[in-house]
Amino acid sequence: MKKINKSDADWQNILTPEQYRTLREKATDLPFTGQYTDTETPGTYICAGCGHPLFSSNTKYHSDCGWPSFWDVLKKGTVELKEDNNHGLVRTEVVCARCGGHLGHIFDDGPKEKTGLRYCINSSALNLKPETNP
Repeated sequence: MKKINKSDADWQNILTPEQYRTLREKATDLPFTGQYTDTETPGTYICAGCGHPLFSSNTKYHSDCGWPSFWDVLKKGTVELKEDNNHGLVRTEVVCARCGGHLGHIFDDGPKEKTGLRYCINSSALNLKPETNP
């Protein structure tokens, strides 16, 4: 996959201020405020920065954590995981594999009957591409 590298000025020109804060400055949506927290629309969640397909609505579930949650990525290599020691916590950050945008974090408290993982993702880092009926 070809990586996307842009200057901060370029990112600021194509992203909304909220998307820029999340994707480029690693901000976090306030809990229970994101547009995709409770949506059940079938489709594919793509990176709001570069349009890279990330998650399927088939793996989305209600975790009651306040952010959209997924138990798996769309396909291997879609995201990259990085150690995050900010705010006095040890967590694993989830970033878009194509543009490096901050998406959220991954935890091991997801559905045990699936992967056991919870990709806790910011709505502002995503766009939903709804399924279309033929």
